[in-house]
Amino acid sequence: MSDTLVPYDDAVDRYDPVFGIEVHVELGTRTKMFDGAEQYFGADPNTQITPVSLGLPGALPAVNGTAVEYAIRIGLALNCGIAESCRFARKNYFYPDVPKNFQTSQYDEPIAHDGWVDVELEDGAVFRVEIERAHMEEDAGKNTHVGGAAGRIQGATYSLVDYNRAGVPLVEIVTKPVTGAGERAPELARAYVQTLRDMFRALGVSEARMERGNVRADVNVSLRPSSDSPLGTRTETKNVNSFRSVERAVRYEISRQAALLDAGQPVVQETRHWHEDTGHTTSGRIKSDAEDYRYFPEPDLVPIVPDRAWVEEIRAHLPELPAARRRRLQADWGYADAEMRDVVNAGAVELIEATVEAGAGPAAARKWWMGELARTAKEQGVDLEVLPVTPRQIGALQRLVDSGRLTDKLARQVLEGVLAGEGEPEEVVVARGLEVVSDDGPLLAAIDQALAAQPDVVAKIQGGNLGPVGAIIGAVMKATRGQADAARVRELVLERVQS
Repeated sequence: MSDTLVPYDDAVDRYDPVFGIEVHVELGTRTKMFDGAEQYFGADPNTQITPVSLGLPGALPAVNGTAVEYAIRIGLALNCGIAESCRFARKNYFYPDVPKNFQTSQYDEPIAHDGWVDVELEDGAVFRVEIERAHMEEDAGKNTHVGGAAGRIQGATYSLVDYNRAGVPLVEIVTKPVTGAGERAPELARAYVQTLRDMFRALGVSEARMERGNVRADVNVSLRPSSDSPLGTRTETKNVNSFRSVERAVRYEISRQAALLDAGQPVVQETRHWHEDTGHTTSGRIKSDAEDYRYFPEPDLVPIVPDRAWVEEIRAHLPELPAARRRRLQADWGYADAEMRDVVNAGAVELIEATVEAGAGPAAARKWWMGELARTAKEQGVDLEVLPVTPRQIGALQRLVDSGRLTDKLARQVLEGVLAGEGEPEEVVVARGLEVVSDDGPLLAAIDQALAAQPDVVAKIQGGNLGPVGAIIGAVMKATRGQADAARVRELVLERVQS
């Protein structure tokens, strides 16, 4: 049975939405969190395992030092305090993809705590999201349900478990309740996850590819009558793995919970599942509290005591973070605030930066990516970065324009060829015969033909009326299939008429 929903605008008019997000990022270490099994995407099932991965009796874990360094990088980038001492704990629960029957995580002693990150929305508004903690843990394996609808366990004939992912290092980042966003809560939730994804990539701690599950978000939502009321009962929508879905899940839960409250019904504290195909959430299980997991210190691992000098060395070598990088690039490129926001919102910052490095000017790079290519991506319903053209090719295309071998109109035809898989810009120019006619001989022949066909125009030009020159230029451009330089044609027309 489908949920009753209140129109979103009505819901946020009557209730104050509050959300919190738990973002899990898989760290890009060579080996797993507590054992030496290699980890990389796409390996055959159950080939990246050791006795520790499988939780076999007597197998003892050892902490991955690189994973600890990556966790500290993330904590510092989020303006968190780094614990002088922290430890792992056992989070006890049964799932078939957790062979030990407990997850090794951090509970009351996380490695990073009490931070914040500023999140910029599409119109330039900035919200500060406070971070409660960032802690280390291990991922679970992956269940594949066979025979059920849409790959879900309901109705499945049987299930398969791949333990390759079991033990992959994770950092979980938990926000404090995010208040004050009002109707923009879904938009802010989306922008927050995107901000973190960009940060992970800049830090070099993860590929952060959401389609591969490198970054996943658990989205908590609650409503209250007003901003000065106590927090309402929250739901947690699990494992949302796209920016668009994060935004849609928050909107849906706000509308669903508002309908319950309007009807005098309680909101149940539970986990919920997000369905991308329908845009709905459905009930999972009653949400467990921390005490239900029977946390206790992991007896097989000693506490982690990050050396202060090491922490400060990591801090000193942090790379430029996305927000600072965008400000620097905007200044270098001379873009107005609105222009830069458009570039950021289109996901074109890296593409334009690489195009400039390939030799194009900032204005030309922006023109291509935000003009022709943005229109193509929109028509095809894809992101800019998946179009079959590279910044290097756009740089080469612009060099052909700058050298005078192509006009802008011809360059657009060359770009069509590149997108169609016809080769590099230079190859498309040759194959299609699109290069500008730079030899004056053919141009003069075309001009003479056009002048002979329009003697009245010649008379007007000779009489000092230069307006009709455009008619001659148009005829020449047609005769040369648009491959003439219009400015050069104009010069030659005036010379010819005056002589």
